[in-house]
Amino acid sequence: MGELNAAIIRKAYEDFAHGGIPAVFAAFDAAITWHIPGHSPLSGDYTGHDQIGGFFRRTMELSRVFSIDVHNVFAEGDLVVALTTVNAQRSGVSASFREVRVWRLRDGRATEFREYQGDEQREDRFWS
Repeated sequence: MGELNAAIIRKAYEDFAHGGIPAVFAAFDAAITWHIPGHSPLSGDYTGHDQIGGFFRRTMELSRVFSIDVHNVFAEGDLVVALTTVNAQRSGVSASFREVRVWRLRDGRATEFREYQGDEQREDRFWS
């Protein structure tokens, strides 16, 4: 089960990279919970496709240039952990942030996402 869940998350990241947002949402349960730590305009808890879609739109409004490099994906049972680097550009300033992203899946769909930032204060400053 772990390898299948890891493949689902890898594909969601690939779809996101290619702008395939409907395919990304196909990997998400309708009631998925999404947690972004910190105190930036993007921080908070989101639930469901509509709120997460709003989060995606807000991210692109603030950044315009945004990508995620996925370095490793590990899975055991219903948990998937992705080691990533988020790359963004805002107001002419480029930044990269190392993050650990933890996913929980049920019946082949992501039900929970939690982001752990390597330098939360730096991310807060960048996005604020």
